[in-house]
Amino acid sequence: MPRAVEYDAVIVVSFGGPEGPDDVDPFLDNVLRGRPVPPERRAAVAAHYQRFGGRSPINDHNRALVAALEGELAAHGPAMPVYWGNRNWHPFLADTMAQMHGDGVRRALAFVTSAYASYSGCHQYLDDIARARQAVGADAPAIDKLRVFYNHPGFIQANADALRAAAATVDASAPVIFTAHSIPVSMAATCDYVAQLHATAALVMEAAGLPPAAPWSVVFQSRSGPPSVPWLGPDIGAHLAARAAEGTTAVVVAPIGFVADHMEVVYDLDVEAAEGADKLGITLVRAATAGVHPAFVTMIRQLIEERLDPAGPRRAMGPDGPYHDVCRADCCPLPAARP
Repeated sequence: MPRAVEYDAVIVVSFGGPEGPDDVDPFLDNVLRGRPVPPERRAAVAAHYQRFGGRSPINDHNRALVAALEGELAAHGPAMPVYWGNRNWHPFLADTMAQMHGDGVRRALAFVTSAYASYSGCHQYLDDIARARQAVGADAPAIDKLRVFYNHPGFIQANADALRAAAATVDASAPVIFTAHSIPVSMAATCDYVAQLHATAALVMEAAGLPPAAPWSVVFQSRSGPPSVPWLGPDIGAHLAARAAEGTTAVVVAPIGFVADHMEVVYDLDVEAAEGADKLGITLVRAATAGVHPAFVTMIRQLIEERLDPAGPRRAMGPDGPYHDVCRADCCPLPAARP
C-alpha cells in the first residue's frame, strides 16, 4: 500500500498569457525561446493577441479557478492554501515558489492545467517545477504533481454538459468535432496523447447522452512548427472542408484538448474556424471548455484527496483506469530534435 504523505499547500501550474498589448512580445519570447518558429507565424500569433487587446483569457480563468478551488477546499477540505504559478508569464512559477517558501510551505501538490500525457502538457511542467525549485534554493518546497485526468468523471461531466448544451442548438444529425492542440508527430510517438484524446471523446459522447450512432471525430488545431516538420492532423480547417464536401451544414466543435479558453480557443476556433466554416456554408457551434464547472473543481479536490489517502478511491472512467501518480523518468520525453 502506498505511504500517505502530508502536504500543506496546492499550486495551480499553468501556461500563462499576456494581459496587455505591451506584454505580447515578451510573452512570445518566453513561449518560443529555443524554437525555430517561422517569423511570419510569430507575427500572426502576436496579431491574434492584439486583436483581443493583447490579453489572453487564460490568466483570468486561472484566477477564477484558484478562487473556486479555495472555496471547494474551505467547504469540504482538506484545508490548505492555493497558490498559482505560470510557465510563461506572471505570476512566474519561480516567483510563486519563492512566496511559498516565505510562507513556510514545505511540501505541496501541483495541479497542472493539462488533462493529457505529453511532453508539453506533462513532462515539461515537471521540468519547470524543478527549475523553479532550483531558483529558490535548497529549502524550496517539495512539489508532487497530481496525475493527468483525461478520464476522470469530473472532467468528463464538465465536457459532457458543455457538449450537450451546444448540441441542443443544432440539428441532432450534426457531427461532433473534438479538437485538441496539435503536437509534432515525433512528440506524439513518445506518449499516450492521441489515445487519451480518443478515450476522452468517446466518454464525453456517451456521458452527453447523444445518439450512439452520432458521428464524431478527433481533429487538431493550432500547429506552430515549420511546414517541413510533421504535426498531428487532420487540421480542423481541412476537416471542415471535407465535411462540407459531404453536404454537412452544421457541426458542434468541442475543444476537449483545453481545460479553459486559451487564445487558441477564442481565436483559432471562435474566429478562424468559425469564419472558415461560414464560407463553406457550415454553421459552427462551439462547446464550452471545462473552466470552473463545479464537477471540474470537485475533481481537483478529489485528486488532492487521492494523494492524502492512498487507500481511498481513485476515480476514472473507461477501461484505462486511473493514470499513474509518479511519472517514470522516461515518460513523455522530449523528442531528440524539438521543433
